[in-house]
Amino acid sequence: MPRDASSSIDFKKWFDRFQPQTLQIATWLLYISGVFMLIDLGNRGSWVWFAKEKYGIGLFVVLVLVACHALGGLLMANDRKLGYWLALVAAFSPFALRIWVLRGTGASTMDRLTGGSVIGFIFDVALVVLLLHPMSREHQRLWYK
Repeated sequence: MPRDASSSIDFKKWFDRFQPQTLQIATWLLYISGVFMLIDLGNRGSWVWFAKEKYGIGLFVVLVLVACHALGGLLMANDRKLGYWLALVAAFSPFALRIWVLRGTGASTMDRLTGGSVIGFIFDVALVVLLLHPMSREHQRLWYK
């Protein structure tokens, strides 16, 4: 009996050019943000490094979020609803993680929100906006399994 086509995931398919433009860009931003979050683990000046050093569970949380970025993009490229939900978790995670890590440090509200990087903050906001755009939401609602 043939396998159900909806249960297989093509691990070679990291991008779907037939998705709406908003989801295509969001997929790339997920991969890029995940890589930069992984790189920031070694950057002493970053809030990601601070999370790793300040909290025992910080490294685990950051690695889980990096996995959410990668799996969210991969599963979205394979038209999976789980991928969309992982992508949303990954998109909102920098804001939540910065607020968690930088509380009680004397950092200003703006620094807790942006992490000290306005350009990084712009990309974080762009990812959230792309995923919550009506075109993205409608596509995932209709086409994702």
